[in-house]
Amino acid sequence: MTPLAHIAALPVRAYRLLFSPWVGYNCRYQPTCSVYALEALEKHGAIKGSWLTLRRIGRCHPLGGSGYDPVPPSKDDD
Repeated sequence: MTPLAHIAALPVRAYRLLFSPWVGYNCRYQPTCSVYALEALEKHGAIKGSWLTLRRIGRCHPLGGSGYDPVPPSKDDD
């Protein structure tokens, strides 16, 4: 993970530590949005990983979908 991606992951880690236990584990997607965010930041870096995370969070609403939604592979993955 790049240094900028580590910085971008700090709010996600804080959410998982502080708010996630209180909010509950009622996620529409698998993997959960916080796991998705950390994986996207690790695979794609800070800029694209943040964009993918925002798109995923934007899909998480009552009229949105649900189910298995993995992080897309990076161009480096073969």
